[in-house]
Amino acid sequence: MPRLAIHGGAGGDGPWKGPTDLDPVRILCMESVLSTVGSMLESGICAEEAVTIAVEMLEDEPLFNAGKGSVIAANGSVTMDASIMRGRDSAVGSVVNIQKSRHPIRVAQKILQKGWPVMLNGKAADRFGLENGVEQVEQEWLITDLRQAQWQKWKDANSRPGSTDEDDSVILDHDGDQGMGTVGAVALDKEGNLAAATSTGGMTGKPDGRIGDTPIIGAGTWCDPSVAVSCTGVGEAYIRTCAAHEISTRMRLGQNLEKACNSMLEMVEPLGGRGGVIAIDSKGNIELPFQTMLMYRGSYRNGEIFTAIGP
Repeated sequence: MPRLAIHGGAGGDGPWKGPTDLDPVRILCMESVLSTVGSMLESGICAEEAVTIAVEMLEDEPLFNAGKGSVIAANGSVTMDASIMRGRDSAVGSVVNIQKSRHPIRVAQKILQKGWPVMLNGKAADRFGLENGVEQVEQEWLITDLRQAQWQKWKDANSRPGSTDEDDSVILDHDGDQGMGTVGAVALDKEGNLAAATSTGGMTGKPDGRIGDTPIIGAGTWCDPSVAVSCTGVGEAYIRTCAAHEISTRMRLGQNLEKACNSMLEMVEPLGGRGGVIAIDSKGNIELPFQTMLMYRGSYRNGEIFTAIGP
């Protein structure tokens, strides 16, 4: 019973005003990911490789905040984080503040496969990626016109970090929506194994050295034999609550997947952590809840593809 779920970030306040002119491209990308990787899962690919490929495809779509099209930090550079976890043996891999690897999630997977260490930072992570066959790119290749415009708007307004992350109006004549564009995937393969992966460029205008929840196992990503989880939202609150792992804890205490996901989101909200989560349990149940204006999300189940943005 292969299952796959993906997200492209959650954010915004107030009622959803409908898709922007750029959203059909985001939806098309999600549909392509679900169709391609869903078919691979049906053919017997393992969950670990499935979530890696899914996130790679999302990293290659410039309209999501990961890989090419990552948002720009306060100092004008792009730094990216990613992590992956395999449920059957708790194997993990994580990268922090890398700047040259085209696919941060693939570097994280290579770390997982090596086994030790489980997290690498900055230049060392990029170097590890290069040594293990992950394509390297220049900063200029990662930065898009949309992200440059969002960064300039953030700088001119002296705004809070992340305030322009999902603001399409800097390019288009459309009301922008503010949120997080982290991407993630969770999968259940034919053998009953689970895996989870998450990747992000962080927040527009983030201070030098800032690390969010995405690369932190238990905060933004978690997977064990019972559940696979990928979070999106304001990372500091997810770190403070070990949010991704919290879902596993609540399930061990008897909550079903739906209740565990929603109660976790209720827990992070008072700390400023409004966002969303995707999760799959070992029985094949899928949950995609969020408490923001929107969350780019989709799932593959029994050959059927679902995608959505707003409520």
